Amino acid sequence: MAVLPICRFPDNPVLKQKAKRVPGIDGSIQKLIDDMIETMRQANGVGLAAPQVGVSLRVIVVQMPGEEPIAIINPEIVKRTGEQEVTEGCLSVPGHYGEIKRAAEVVVKGKDRRGKAIRIKATGLMAEALEHEIDHLNGTLYIDHVESPEKLHKVEHPMTETKDAMPRLET
Repeated sequence: MAVLPICRFPDNPVLKQKAKRVPGIDGSIQKLIDDMIETMRQANGVGLAAPQVGVSLRVIVVQMPGEEPIAIINPEIVKRTGEQEVTEGCLSVPGHYGEIKRAAEVVVKGKDRRGKAIRIKATGLMAEALEHEIDHLNGTLYIDHVESPEKLHKVEHPMTETKDAMPRLET
């Protein structure tokens, strides 16, 4: 496994493009998933989308604290319920966080890394992370959801990119 460089907004245009569907799961997709998990862990994030590492494919990984990581290929949100106000950051938009609205519950379908169809019903942080990462696949960043400049904040003391320094809310 390898730690991949994380693309930064606005430096990399892939972050604002719609990612392509994965036509088939092969060794290159398995390696991408493994590398994305390693990269996400190294950055102390809870999620990562392939465009964040410069790959325009519909692949995400998510890992809740204390749980095993999951990979979803060609994920789609099939249902959103309720609303929650959350404070989000993003590994591709370092030094900032914003207050936005996300669904309180989502249902996501896609394929796992073995190609098996999966359906995930999630609430709380998991729902937020899934919605955030699927947004990345559609070329949308959390800052696109910030309603006003007062709801986007600069981190007072910019963090270094070490595992201990990155906040857990970044996906």
